[in-house]
Amino acid sequence: MTPTPTADATPTADAARTPDAARTPDAARTPGTGRTAGPAAGPLVLGVRHHGPGSARGVRAALEARNPAAVLVEGPAEADALVALAADPGMRPPVALLAHAVDDPGRAAFWPMAEFSPEWVAIRWALDRGAAVRFIDLPATHTLAAADPTWDDSEDMVSGSGPRVDPVAELARAAGYEDAERWWEDAVELRGDTGPTAPFEALAEAMGALREAYGHGGHPRDLVREAYMRLRLKAARKEFGDAVAVVCGAWHVPALTRRTTLTADRALLKGLPKVKTELTWVPWTHRRLARRSGYGAGVQAPGWYAHLFSAPDRPVERWMTKVARLLRDEDLPVSSAHVIEAVRLAEALAALRGRPLPGLDETTDAVRSVLCEGSDVPLDLVRDRLVVGDVLGAVPDGAPAVPLQRDLTRRQRTLRLRPEAEERALDLDLRKETDGERSRLLHRLRLLGVAWGTPDAGRAGTGTFRETWRLRWEPELHVQVAEAGVWGTTVEAAATARAHALAEAATGLADTTALAERCLLAGLTEALPVVMRTLADRAALDTDVAHLARALPALARALRYGDVRGTDTAALAEVATGLAERICVGLPPACTGLDADAAATMRERIDEVHQALGLLPGAAGTADRWAGVLRRLADRDRVPGALRGRAARLLLDEGRIADDEAAPLMSRALSPATPPADAAAWIDGFVGGASGGGLLLVHDERLLGLVDSWLTGVPAEAFTDVLPLLRRTFSGYEPGVRRTLGELVARGPGDRPAPSAPGVPGFGPDLDRPRADAVLPLLHLVLAREATP
Repeated sequence: MTPTPTADATPTADAARTPDAARTPDAARTPGTGRTAGPAAGPLVLGVRHHGPGSARGVRAALEARNPAAVLVEGPAEADALVALAADPGMRPPVALLAHAVDDPGRAAFWPMAEFSPEWVAIRWALDRGAAVRFIDLPATHTLAAADPTWDDSEDMVSGSGPRVDPVAELARAAGYEDAERWWEDAVELRGDTGPTAPFEALAEAMGALREAYGHGGHPRDLVREAYMRLRLKAARKEFGDAVAVVCGAWHVPALTRRTTLTADRALLKGLPKVKTELTWVPWTHRRLARRSGYGAGVQAPGWYAHLFSAPDRPVERWMTKVARLLRDEDLPVSSAHVIEAVRLAEALAALRGRPLPGLDETTDAVRSVLCEGSDVPLDLVRDRLVVGDVLGAVPDGAPAVPLQRDLTRRQRTLRLRPEAEERALDLDLRKETDGERSRLLHRLRLLGVAWGTPDAGRAGTGTFRETWRLRWEPELHVQVAEAGVWGTTVEAAATARAHALAEAATGLADTTALAERCLLAGLTEALPVVMRTLADRAALDTDVAHLARALPALARALRYGDVRGTDTAALAEVATGLAERICVGLPPACTGLDADAAATMRERIDEVHQALGLLPGAAGTADRWAGVLRRLADRDRVPGALRGRAARLLLDEGRIADDEAAPLMSRALSPATPPADAAAWIDGFVGGASGGGLLLVHDERLLGLVDSWLTGVPAEAFTDVLPLLRRTFSGYEPGVRRTLGELVARGPGDRPAPSAPGVPGFGPDLDRPRADAVLPLLHLVLAREATP
C-alpha cells in the first residue's frame, strides 16, 4: 500500500491547450522560468504525475535547463539516508521504498518508482551530477502511526473531507474527454517538445484553479503533508538559496508556492502520532504498478509507458516489433509484412481520431486486427506480457534488510531459486539433494506465512518423491518476511520457533496432525518432538471419532513423506496406529442415527480413513479390523443408506466380499420396504461420486438391472423427492459411461446378450493371456525395468 494519493496529477495538462503560459499568475508561475543561465527567480517547482513518462522526460529537460544545486522529491523524509543506493549498479527499477513499523511489521507502506517515474529520473539526475537530494514528504513515522496509513478519510488531523477529486479526470472533462487516460496521452505522452518548463507552468495554473474550487479535494491529510513539504522547502532554500528544484505531484504545487507562515505550518504538524519505523529499498514489479492491482497512484499500462520512455525514436514501429517477437515465441505466424501493416493501420486510426500520434488504443486495435487476426486470445497475452508486463526490479546487497531477509536471499542464491515476477512451475525430485533443499525452504516459508510458492497438487502425481510448485514473487512478500523476522534470524530457526508456537496454540487434533505433516515436509527435526508430544496429548483426550478420522490422513501422508525424506517417523507411526485402532472401535456407533448432512460428512471421513489405512506401513492387522468395521456398517439398518452403500462398495473394491455378494446387498437395500429416499442414498453411496461406479454398472448388468427395476418401481409421489439425489449421482459419470448405461437400459433385460459361460457378468470366462501380455512392454517402460524373457 502506498500513501501517495490517487489524485496526484502531472505536468502538462493544458500544455497543448494553453497558448501562452506567461499569463499564469506569479504564485503559480514560479514552477519554472525557462532560463538556461543566470540567477534563478525562485525555486523550480515541477508538478508531475506519478509514473508518467511524459512527466519524466519533462523533469529531465527542466533540470538540465536549470541545473539546480539541490533536488527535493516527494517521499518519506527518512529516506534521505537511502538515496545514495539509487546510484548503485545493483539497483534496477522498478523498486520501492518500504517503510514498516518496527513493532508491527505488518503495518507498512510503499513508495514505488519505475524507470519512467519522474521522481526516479530526478533522483538519478541529481546523483549523477553531484546535486543534493532530499525527500520532503511527511515522515513515515507519522504516516504509519495512523490507524489507516493512507489517512485518506482521517478526521483526527484535519476536519472536513468533502468529495474526492481526481485532477486528471477533471482536466480531461474540461477538455471534452470522457477518458482521462486518453486525454493524458494526447496532452502529455504523445506531444513533442514544448520547452523545458512550459508544460509544468500550464499545469500549475490548472491545478491552482482546481485547488481554489475544491480545496484539499477530499484528501484532508494532504494539508498536513503539504505543511511539512513547505517546511522542508524553506530549509532547503536557506541552505541552497533559489538553486532548488522540487518534484512532486502536480496537485501539491499550488500549496507549495503559496505564502504561509512557519507558525501556521508547525501548528498543523503539532501532536502528530509517532511510531518507530525502518525503511529500505525493495524490488517492485510492473504488474504492481498497474492500477488494476489496487495501487491508487498506478497507471493503466506500465509496460507501454516504459516503452514510450525508453524508445529513442519510432515508438510505434518498435512496439509492433516487440509484439511480433512475443507472438512468434508463442509459435504464432507473424511476419514482417504483418508488422508493417499494423503500423500503417495504427497511424491511420490516429489520423481518423484526431490524435497527434498512435496511442495505446490505436496500437491495440491494430494488433488485434492484423497481428492477432481478430482474436482476443493472443491479444490477452500481449496485454499481460507487454502492456502490463512482469518486469521485476532489483536492489543492491547493501540495502538495509532484516536478518531473516538476508538469510532467505542467501538460500535463494545457494539453491538457484531466483525470485521472478512471472508465475512459473517448479518440478522437484525429492530424491535429489538440491531439490529436497528447495522443497524444505518453500515449506518453511509457507509455515512462516511467506506465500512465495504454492503446491500444485494437480501436477504432482501420486508418488511421494515428486512435488510441483507454482512460484511468483510479489513485492508484499518483503513485508511478510519482515513480519516473520520476529521468530528468528534464519529461515530454519524462524520456522522452528513458529512451529513451537503453533503447537502450543493448537486446540484441535486435526490442526496438530496437519502441523506435524508440515514440519515433516519442512524438515524441522528440532520442532517435531514438541509437536509430537502435543499430538499425543491431543489424541489421548479427543474422543470424537470424526476428529480422529480427520486427523489420520495427515499422519499417513507424513509417514510416507518420512520414507522419501529420510525422517525418523517411529513416534508418528505409533500415534497413527493408535488413532486407527480407536477409529475402528468408535466408528459404528458414531454412524448410527445421522441425518443427511451429517451422513455426507461422515462419508467423506470414511473415504479418507480408508485411503489413509492403505498408506500406513505394516497395517495388515489394522486393515482386517477395518474390513470388519465396514462389514458391520453395510449390514446395520440403523446406519444411513449413503454410509451402508459406501461401505459395501469399499468392501467390493478391496475384494472383501465376493462379486456375487454385491447383488444381494443391493437387492436388500432396494427392497420395497426401504423408503425411496434411503434407497436412493444407498445407490449414491455405492455407485456415486468419482469412484468408478458407472463402470461397475456397465460391466455388472445384474447390478444395473437391480437399479433399473427399483427405479421403475418408485411410486410417483416419491419420485420427485429422490430425483435430485439420483441426478447428482449419475451426473458425476463420464459422458461415455452415461451413454453406455442409457443404451443398456434402452435395450432392456430381454435384449441383453447372456454371458456365454459362467463368470463375472460383462467379462469373459477366462483370462485372455495374449491380450494381457500386450501391455507388459508399456509397464516395463513406465516402471523403468528390464523386460525378463
